[in-house]
Amino acid sequence: MPQKRIRESDNEQPRADFTFRIKMGDYEVELNGRYEDVSKTLEGLPMIISSVHTAFEDVKPKTIVTITAKTEEPPKEAAKTIKEVYPKIGPVADCRGAVITILETDWGKWRPRTMEEIKEVMKVSELKYPSRTISDTLDQLAEKGLIKRWNTNAGSVYILAEVKIPRLGGGK
Repeated sequence: MPQKRIRESDNEQPRADFTFRIKMGDYEVELNGRYEDVSKTLEGLPMIISSVHTAFEDVKPKTIVTITAKTEEPPKEAAKTIKEVYPKIGPVADCRGAVITILETDWGKWRPRTMEEIKEVMKVSELKYPSRTISDTLDQLAEKGLIKRWNTNAGSVYILAEVKIPRLGGGK
C-alpha cells in the first residue's frame, strides 16, 4: 500500500532553529527563532541591554550594610600551652633498643605515640638517629609484632604489643 505524505500547512509556525544566549554580569539574554530573525534582533541588542540594565537598576537596593562583631581576647592564663614532659632514657646499644626502651616507660605505655614524639624523647635523651633510621626501625618492630602500629589523623602511632605468656601445664 502506498504511503501518504503529510504536507506541512502554510499556517504552521516554523520551529526555532537558532538560539543565541549571552550573559553579562547579573543579566542573561536568550534569543530563539529563525537565523534571520535572531540576526535582525541582535542589531538592536545594545539598546535592549541598556533598557534591561536601567529597569533593574531601579530595583537594586542602594544601601550596603556592614556588620562588625567584637570578640574578647581569651584570658592570658588560658593562652598558656602545656608543655609535655618527655622521659629521659639512658644509653642504649642501637635505635631498636632506644625505641623499645622509650615505649616501655610509663610515658610510652600511657598512650600510643607518634614518630615525632619518639624523636623528641631521643632528642631530650641526647640520642642522635636520623629520621629515616627511626622510621625503618619502627617499621621493622611492627613487622616482627613487637610493637603495634595504626594510622590516625595525626599519622601513624606506635605502642608496645602485649606479649602473651604461654601457660605451663596442660590444664585450662
